[in-house]
Amino acid sequence: MNRNKNNNMLKVSFPYFILLIVVIGTLFFFNIAGNEVHDLTTGEFMTAIDKEEVVELTITPKSSDSVYYLEGKLEGYNEHESFKTKIIPEDVEKISEYATNHNMNLYDTKKDPGSSSILYIIVNLLPIVILAAVTFVLFNKMAGGNKNSMDFGRSRAKLSQDGGKVRFKDVAGLKEEKEEVAELIDFLKNPKKFQKLGARIPKGVLLVGPPGTGKTLLAKAVAGEANVPFYYISGSDFVELFVGVGASRVRDMFKQAKQSAPCLIFIDEIDAVGRQRGTGLGGGHDEREQTLNQLLTEMDGFGANEGIIIIAATNRPDVLDPALLRPGRFDRQVTVSLPDAKEREQILEVHAKDKIFDKDVNLENLSQRTPGFSGADLENLLNEAALLAVRRNRENISMDEIDEATDRVIMGPAKTSRKITEKEKRLVSIHESGHAVIGLKLEDANDVHKITIIPRGVAGGYTMMLPKEEKIAIMTKNEILSQIVGLLGGRVSEELYYGEITTGASDDFKKATRLARSMVTEYGMSDLGPMQLEHQSENVFLGRDYGKTKNFSDQVALEIDKEVRKIIDECYAKATEILKKNKDLVMLLTDALMKYETLTKEQIDYIVEHKDINFKSEDSNEEVEETLAELKKQAKEAGIKGYSKMNKEELKKALEEQNK
Repeated sequence: MNRNKNNNMLKVSFPYFILLIVVIGTLFFFNIAGNEVHDLTTGEFMTAIDKEEVVELTITPKSSDSVYYLEGKLEGYNEHESFKTKIIPEDVEKISEYATNHNMNLYDTKKDPGSSSILYIIVNLLPIVILAAVTFVLFNKMAGGNKNSMDFGRSRAKLSQDGGKVRFKDVAGLKEEKEEVAELIDFLKNPKKFQKLGARIPKGVLLVGPPGTGKTLLAKAVAGEANVPFYYISGSDFVELFVGVGASRVRDMFKQAKQSAPCLIFIDEIDAVGRQRGTGLGGGHDEREQTLNQLLTEMDGFGANEGIIIIAATNRPDVLDPALLRPGRFDRQVTVSLPDAKEREQILEVHAKDKIFDKDVNLENLSQRTPGFSGADLENLLNEAALLAVRRNRENISMDEIDEATDRVIMGPAKTSRKITEKEKRLVSIHESGHAVIGLKLEDANDVHKITIIPRGVAGGYTMMLPKEEKIAIMTKNEILSQIVGLLGGRVSEELYYGEITTGASDDFKKATRLARSMVTEYGMSDLGPMQLEHQSENVFLGRDYGKTKNFSDQVALEIDKEVRKIIDECYAKATEILKKNKDLVMLLTDALMKYETLTKEQIDYIVEHKDINFKSEDSNEEVEETLAELKKQAKEAGIKGYSKMNKEELKKALEEQNK
């Protein structure tokens, strides 16, 4: 075993020793290339002496006293030219006399090199030793600093014998995803049950989903439930500077796995090594592609990999090579999507186990307020809240810390030290009030949950608007148009009630234009008809998309621009109409923001209902809030449309009519 290991190490290291020799040889070549040395015979040298052409001379006697070595220069030589020759002892006297007569101060008699061999070795070999040491250190760094620093081809996969401590109970939500991978656990525990019926278990499972949704955690849970050896590695660990190293690591990983079968191999971020082949702008056959080819061969080649199941994770399935996704390799793809409200509540409960909360903290309400949050986002939110509680010297975590943590995660920390003029403060208040009123009065708009003019990140303020009901992926045309109207509400409010337009709506325009263009080119929601003319991708894959051209003419491009303009103009007019009708509410919200800087949903509802910004005492206000919330709940259960925009009196009237 050790012999094979040493042979493998020697095989892998051999190219690098060759490289070292080439480098050393190159250095010596350039060191001597600049000097030209002429070899003179004894006769030619003595002729030069007779002609008095020797201008520099150095004599080095041999220890045997039978030969003398001479170096020097002749007339006509440049500074980089010299000669060398050798003479017998009988000629030394003549040459010495010549040197004396010509006042050759550079004439010297060196000692025998053999008498100072140690110094000679040190002077000549020291640069080589230093270069070799530096090269060894560099190789060691590139090899990860392990003991086998020259063994690049060894797999970097880490082995967990018991699969780790993670179990399915530690993975909140992901009910369907757990069911998809449960077969793998059953197979690893009882493979004969599947073999009896001729069933073939998937060789590979690809976990696909946005970052932070729990793909890696799910893979660890599979290994923990199966209680089998668990190899885990990142896709980037295969990629190396030197050609052939990645493929060698793939072979070594599968070799180790076969010895531990049945087992699991988990490759995280497989897109680092599994990208489509031939997409490089500078040529296709690179180190990464060789690694991918080896991975494809090992997964479904001539060799048998019985008892080895591969789980991979990626958030970029669009860039993976099709050969990697075919049946026989990654047979099954499991989409790990963002959690819904119920799953977010479960995730929050998992991460809240080791934290101390106030009685007013309601995780169910928090889950409703965090649509679009991943599991990692929720964990970070509670951690930020805990850090804020510690910073404030509190013994537990209250809703104040959770609200602040939510804002920090979404928009960044508050810029409380930033000085804001009254003019700017009022401008931001008018802008955000415009957004809020659209949300309050437009039927299909999102609910307004919070308004603040406290600067966060690059924003001077923001209005938190959340959907009334959480949807998976489907939106109606009216809902999209309502979003665009809401985005334009800030600019319209500035124009109507400030008398001047500002740069504060630039991000709103960006989002609105993107939605409008998607309606025209992707969703078929325009006069151009049900056609998909473009496909907007957040992640551009240059190698794949470089050669693509648009599939429509310049005339169609002009029509697209006209339709986008038409949608924006109509939504702008709609926002203007709503805000003109509700001027009093815009001014009330503006004054409230000037006074309080931040308004909660309950405070906003109070202003809408009572047309007053002077809130009652905390107790009475809570009573009013509870009454309004209860009425809205009853209206929702009764199926009353537009209940979220109604005040208390309107809700009572609608419920009475419904009960008749």
